[in-house]
Amino acid sequence: MKPAPLRLALAAALAGLALPAAASQINTGREGGPYHASFCPVLKGHLKLAQFDYACTPSSGTRENIERVLANPRQLAYGQLDVFVQESRRLKGESALTIVRQDDVRECVFAVTRNKDVTNYGELSGFAGRLRFILPPADSGSASTFQFLRSLDADGLGRAKSVTNAASTEEAIREALSADDTVSLFVQFADPDSERFALVRKLGGHVVPVVDRTILRQEVDGKKIYFAQETQVEAAEWIRSGRKVVTACTPLVLFTGRPEQVSGEQARKDHADLIRTIGALTSASLLPEESLYQRLLKRTKELSGTSTEKVLELTDQARDKAKPYTDQALDKAKEIGDQAKQATERATEAAKPYIDKTKEAAQKAYEDALKAAKDLLDKTKPEPGPKKN
Repeated sequence: MKPAPLRLALAAALAGLALPAAASQINTGREGGPYHASFCPVLKGHLKLAQFDYACTPSSGTRENIERVLANPRQLAYGQLDVFVQESRRLKGESALTIVRQDDVRECVFAVTRNKDVTNYGELSGFAGRLRFILPPADSGSASTFQFLRSLDADGLGRAKSVTNAASTEEAIREALSADDTVSLFVQFADPDSERFALVRKLGGHVVPVVDRTILRQEVDGKKIYFAQETQVEAAEWIRSGRKVVTACTPLVLFTGRPEQVSGEQARKDHADLIRTIGALTSASLLPEESLYQRLLKRTKELSGTSTEKVLELTDQARDKAKPYTDQALDKAKEIGDQAKQATERATEAAKPYIDKTKEAAQKAYEDALKAAKDLLDKTKPEPGPKKN
C-alpha cells in the first residue's frame, strides 16, 4: 500500500484533472438569460466536435466578461457590441481583445415612459434635463448603453440630472411608469411576446424608439456599432396588427483575447486554432434550431438608406420642436443668475458707505486704544533713581 501522503497527492492530482481549466469557459450573462441558455450551448456543442472542451459560465454581463478575458485571454465571452466598445476602452483593453464573431443577431435599445409628450428620441433628448431616468442595475448592459449614448449626446441625453438604478430591469420599468416625468431604457432582443413589453402595456406606458444620426454614425474598426431596424414590440391580435418601431440595434459579439496575449507557444497555437474554428462556422449553425431568435430575425429588418433617412428626419424635427422649451429653460436660468448677480452688486454698492464708516471707526478705536495703553504705561513707569557713586 502507498503511504498516505502519496495517496493524497495522487487523489488531488486526479481531482484537478477532473475540473475544467479556467481557460476553458465561455462567459455568458445571467443564468437563464439568452446568452447562457440559448446561444452558448450551441457554440459549446460545435467546439466539442472540434475537440475543444468549453463550459458555459454565467456572469453579470459584458463588463464582467471583458474583465475575465483580460485576466485570462484564452477564455471566450459574449457581449453587446456597444458595451464591448465602451468597456474595453475604459479598461484600456482594446489591444488585448479580439472579436471572433459578429453576426446578424442584434439586441435593440428601447426607452419606455407614460409621458405622452415623449414619443421618439428627439423629444426624449430635448426634454432630458427635466426627466428622471430609472435604469436597470448599474452592472447591466442596459446601464452601460445609456452611459454610452449619454456620452454621444452632450446637449441632449447628456443633460440628464436624475439617473438612478433599480434592482432589476422589471423594477426599473415599474418605477419609470409610476409617474409622468420618469423614463427607463433597456436593451433586449425585439420579442413582442416578451414579459417586459407586456408589463409596459399593462402599466399604461409606451415604447420610445432610440435612434438618431449620431447614434448610427458610431463605428469601431470600420464596423457599425448600431443599425436602424424595424422591430415588433407588440404581437398582432385577430382584430389589429402588431405595433412596430424603428430603433437602434447593436450586434451580439463573441470575443476572446488576442493569441499574442497567451503565454506558451503551444497554447498560443491552440488559441489561434480555436479562433479559426469558430470563425469558420456559419451564422445559421450558431442559432438554436427553430429557435425564438430565428423567428425574431424574420420579424425584424434593417432599413434601407431611404427609409432610415425618413425616420431620422422625424427625430430631427422632434428635437428642434423640443429645443425652444429647453432654450427657454436655459435662458430663464441665466436670467435668474444674472438678476442674482446684479442684486449682489447693488447690495455691495449700497453697503459700501457703511463699510467705509465701519472701517474708519475701527481704525480710530484701534488708534485710541494704542494711545490709552501708551499713556497707562507712561504713568506706571518707575522714576529713575539717584545715581550710585
